[in-house]
Amino acid sequence: MITIKKYAAIDIGSNAMRLLIANIVEQPGKETQFNKSALIRVPIRLGQDAFTVGEITEENIDRMIDAMKAFKLLMKVYKVERYMACATSAMREAYNGKEVTEIIKKKADVKIEIIDGKKEAAIIASSDLHHFIKTDATYLYVDVGGGSTEFSLFSEGKMVASKSFKNGTVRLLNNMVNDVVWVEIEKWIKTQTEPYDNITLIGSGGNINKIFKLSGKAQDKPLSYIYLNSQYQYLSSLSYEQRIAELALNTDRADVIIPAMRIYLNAMKWSGARNIYVPKIGLSDGVVKAMYYGKI
Repeated sequence: MITIKKYAAIDIGSNAMRLLIANIVEQPGKETQFNKSALIRVPIRLGQDAFTVGEITEENIDRMIDAMKAFKLLMKVYKVERYMACATSAMREAYNGKEVTEIIKKKADVKIEIIDGKKEAAIIASSDLHHFIKTDATYLYVDVGGGSTEFSLFSEGKMVASKSFKNGTVRLLNNMVNDVVWVEIEKWIKTQTEPYDNITLIGSGGNINKIFKLSGKAQDKPLSYIYLNSQYQYLSSLSYEQRIAELALNTDRADVIIPAMRIYLNAMKWSGARNIYVPKIGLSDGVVKAMYYGKI
C-alpha cells in the first residue's frame, strides 16, 4: 500500500523566490521517497533593496504579495497538506523585514519565517545531501545565495563545521563585499580543511546548477576546477546581453552567475579541491524533509 503526501516549501531568497511542491511517497519496508512535483521560480530581487537601501521597497512588497497569493493558489490546486515559507539574507537584513512578513500574512495568508544563516545551513544539510556524502571522504559544501554563502565541512559522514558569511551574488554585484570578508572566508576554509586530505566540493544554488546543466555532464559526474575556471573566463568575456542571447540565461541569472563562480572557484582553491559535485538540492528540498521528519 502506497501513501502519498504533498508538502510544499517557499524559499524567499535575495535573488529570487521559489515554490517547491513535493510528493512524499511512503511504502511499507522501503525508504520514503521525495519527488519534485513542481518548482516555480519568481525573479524578485529583494537583495537589491535590502543591501543598498536597507528596506524592502513598496514595489517589491506588492510583487511579493502577488507572488504569495499565486503560490497559495497553486498549493491549493496541488492539494498541498503542509507548507513552510522561509526567508533568508535579504529579509534578515531589511529593517522592515518583520513588517513585510506581517503584511503578507494579512494580505496573502502566508506565514513567513525569517531564518538565520545557521538554521539555513542546518536545513540544507537535512536535504538529500547524505546520499552524496561517503563516510570515507571529506567534503566542503558550499551554498551560494544572493546575500550570503553557507559553508559546511563534512568528514566521515558527519558535519564537523559550518559557517555563514555575508558574501553573495547580489552583494558582489553592488560592490558591497570588502576584502576583509574574503580574507575571513579564506582563513576559515583553510583552517577547517587543513587537517584533511583530498577535499571534494559539493555546490548548490541556481548558478552552479546552471553551469552544470550547460556542461552536459551526467548528474553523478563532477566538474573539475580547470573546467569551472575556463567557463568563468568564457562567461566573463561575454557581455550581459550576449549571455542572455547566446546562452539563453534568464535576465536575473546572466549578471549574478559571474560573482557566483568567483565564490566557488575561491572555495576550491583555498580548500585544495579539484572537483565539485552539483546535486540538485537546496533550501526548499531541506525544508520539505525537515518538516516531514519533524525537525522544524
